[in-house]
Amino acid sequence: MSNKRTLCTKEFCQMDKLPTDSESLATDFERYLTRHLGRFIGCIPFYLYEAFSLTVRDHIMTDWRNTWKEHEKKGVKKAYYMSLEFLIGRSLGNHLLNLDIENESKEAMNIFALALEDIISQEHDAGLGNGGLGRLAACFMDSCATLTLPVIGYGIRYEYGMFRQIIKDGYQIEEPDHWLRNGNPWELERPEYTQVIKFGGHIEMVTNHNRKPHVVWVGTSDVLAIPYDVPISGYKNNVVNTLRLWSASTTNIFNLDEFNAGSYSEAVEVKNDAEHISMVLYPNDASENGKELRLKQQYFLASASLQDVLRMWSVNENNDFSHFAQQNVFQLNDTHPTIAVAELMRLLIDEHYLSWDEAWDITSQTMAYTNHTLLPEALEKWPVSLFECLLPRLLQIIYEINACFLKAVSAKWPGDTEKQISMSIIEEGEVQYVRMAYLAIVGSFSVNGVAALHSKLLSEGLFKNFYELWPHKFNNKTNGVTPRRWVAHANPLMTQLISEKIGDNWVRNLDEINSIKQYIDEPDFCKQWFNVKLENKKKLAELVKTQCDVDFNVNSLFDVQVKRIHEYKRQLLNILHVIHLYNRIKRNDTVNWTNRCVLIGGKAAPGYQLAKSIIKLTNNIANVINNDSDVGDKLKLAFMPNYGVSKMQIICPATDLSEQISTAGKEASGTGNMKFMMNGAVTIGTYDGANIEILDAVGNDNFFLFGLNAEEVEQQKKGYYPSQLVENDEDLKQVMHLLGCGHFNSFEYGIFDDIIASLLNPYDPWLTLADFRSYIDTQEKVSLAYREQDSWVKMSIMNTASSGFFSTDRTMQEYNRDIWKLNSD
Repeated sequence: MSNKRTLCTKEFCQMDKLPTDSESLATDFERYLTRHLGRFIGCIPFYLYEAFSLTVRDHIMTDWRNTWKEHEKKGVKKAYYMSLEFLIGRSLGNHLLNLDIENESKEAMNIFALALEDIISQEHDAGLGNGGLGRLAACFMDSCATLTLPVIGYGIRYEYGMFRQIIKDGYQIEEPDHWLRNGNPWELERPEYTQVIKFGGHIEMVTNHNRKPHVVWVGTSDVLAIPYDVPISGYKNNVVNTLRLWSASTTNIFNLDEFNAGSYSEAVEVKNDAEHISMVLYPNDASENGKELRLKQQYFLASASLQDVLRMWSVNENNDFSHFAQQNVFQLNDTHPTIAVAELMRLLIDEHYLSWDEAWDITSQTMAYTNHTLLPEALEKWPVSLFECLLPRLLQIIYEINACFLKAVSAKWPGDTEKQISMSIIEEGEVQYVRMAYLAIVGSFSVNGVAALHSKLLSEGLFKNFYELWPHKFNNKTNGVTPRRWVAHANPLMTQLISEKIGDNWVRNLDEINSIKQYIDEPDFCKQWFNVKLENKKKLAELVKTQCDVDFNVNSLFDVQVKRIHEYKRQLLNILHVIHLYNRIKRNDTVNWTNRCVLIGGKAAPGYQLAKSIIKLTNNIANVINNDSDVGDKLKLAFMPNYGVSKMQIICPATDLSEQISTAGKEASGTGNMKFMMNGAVTIGTYDGANIEILDAVGNDNFFLFGLNAEEVEQQKKGYYPSQLVENDEDLKQVMHLLGCGHFNSFEYGIFDDIIASLLNPYDPWLTLADFRSYIDTQEKVSLAYREQDSWVKMSIMNTASSGFFSTDRTMQEYNRDIWKLNSD
């Protein structure tokens, strides 16, 4: 009888589980450190992190392999989440939580007199995303694994993140974020699954194997897409899903003849051009070269991912696509990957020889599109000339899709040429454009918004005509965030307090957190809640001191707005309120004053000059306020540089007041509002995005609502006179005077003129000054409420207790129920 052991049998997989006691973890850690890395205790801390990450990765591998094998079984329907961003942050701490080995890991490190927290802090935030869109994708992946949904994520392995934000003399300075400089222990290169991506070239007609005319795309400049797999562990369930990231490389490393002739730069030019595709997250598209590179990125992601899926299908199903649509679904995260509609058509027709009708049936039954914006300018469109140069075959297919689509429009609205022009995928004009969102709607069976108001405004405004044509396609899926990352991992003190009262199953099922409402009137529980918040505020105060050199008094109201810097998010309104408070202090108007520490953070896009001016203004005002002896602890202002996931994990648990103050009707959803709510912050916000659903959940007594609603915003735009608002409001007049007289820019004449002009512009789409009075009055209510600490603590508890709806577990269950229809255990 053979003694050979068969790999991957059920019995072997159970045996393959590694022990997780502290001694075993310590032994494995020491082995990796000394024998694999050739280092020792006392070496550079990053090696300690790498050794322990490899130790933990070993414990993931068995589950990762088993999960992949389950997903590859015949009859398992899978979803593929395609996104240009996955802002996953740090991985080590998250895996320890999901594997349930945090305590054992601490004990293992204690054996070497090492602190686990110090080792975790060595990990660089993965530079795979920018803001809410990418963090949402990461939360989605976490929930899919926890819910045992067979979902694979597809993205790009950017060598550099968006940029590392440095503040110098108050200005944002962008530095490269080379997050992969020291490698990434969580990724596995899979070169055997490399795909070839085509660019340029031209189209020819040939006769195929059935002697029928067939289109071929030839003379192309090819780029290789090399996959790297990253594990996404589920919460205590032995499931590990996969995030597959594509890295660009050339088909030829360099031209040897040119190199031998001494033309060294020319010899590697092709290599460099190819690798640029996955070099930087969101290249600045202010130039034509930037636009071309961004389109290349989007096609690179779509083509590589679709080819990968079709490769797996062809192997398992012997190239039979008759039931492909029943077993696969592609979720397109925003407009970036929507070129996948045309690319899937190309692959099915050109590479797998399906007819147009067969290919369209598959495409239109497998593509699903999520929209994340109400701003028309944010819906991507590309010049037809650029498409013709880079992707000539794709343009042909888009023209054909559009022709078929316009027949449907004509059938619905006979003779209405204006409707056809407005809905066409090709935008006519002096320059023709391909409207990518329209391509997504036409080619998808599902189109969803990400909050109730957002979805309503899409169907009534931005995509009204499409909704009237295909109302059955449109649906809402309100966003969420994962309670594992944003409460259990980010806020261990609050997690422990809650679990002591109601058990810890709420981490898996956040609806159960509602049970803590029964303790809201218990003085001891409220005191513990207050103390947890205080400890978290101490940690944030340390971070602010380290990063900003500003002293935050933990007995003050911590007022926080951290998000991408953009006019519609209205950091300016927040700043105007800070100036107003400063002016009150200088006027000695401080009766019943509430001390307040205001924290603002976020990155401005490199080409967004006004957003950069807002950052400069914030820092100038902070410099004045924080160095004024009259102000003291009454008011502090700090701008947090290089805001990201890891910093948010410290900021979120410490926040008292969450600023969600976008112009109503402009924020699709927001997810920062949910993270703050889960951690016991009280929201001041407009009736916008998911704020509406948060308000519904917590009630008017636990939310500070202000400002115009979406309908009132549209009415106000018909006659908006900001100069009159200034003239008729003494507080606003004094604020604008301080802003305009140079008080905050004494030796930098005129640098804020662009901001002042935008505020006073009667065509300002963000209506910042229109909401000033309501915002100031509501902030005064906040100050008074915070003085009553007992009732404020109850408001805080109520926000956390009401946050169950905002878990991405609920969001993903709705995606699965209404769109994907996958099987889960």
